[in-house]
Amino acid sequence: GDAPGHFGLAVKDYGHSTAPNRRYPDLLTQRLLKAALDGSPTPYSKDELDVLATHCTEAEDAATKVERRVEKSAAALLLESRIGERFDSIVTGASEKGTWVRLLNIPVEGKLVDGFEGLDVGERVRVQLIDTNVELGYIDFKKVSSSKHG
Repeated sequence: GDAPGHFGLAVKDYGHSTAPNRRYPDLLTQRLLKAALDGSPTPYSKDELDVLATHCTEAEDAATKVERRVEKSAAALLLESRIGERFDSIVTGASEKGTWVRLLNIPVEGKLVDGFEGLDVGERVRVQLIDTNVELGYIDFKKVSSSKHG
């Protein structure tokens, strides 16, 4: 059918190739494609494209960081009334920064702050929720029992 155009960009024909959070890179790509199709010079120098690419990458990284923070806070809010409950989980990360588990029946990940010694990634662990912090997006568990067998 007919392309609806884009009022904000003041163009009659408009299509997008990226998600809404990537509209500026989309606009840059559209301008480059338009120049190529028209046989016009590119609207940006290589140096300008390098600067724009860096800016877009940094903006995307910042947006991803905020998105992760919101997801963690939402998960902490979801679980804050369930402190003391026990859950089946799997170890998803183990390093000097900490040991992380993902609950099997609720799509939530948190830190194992007690009983993490000797656990390996992929190991199933029975955990108890001991604390949440919605503002910081923290979810803390302690180990109740574990099984080396998946």
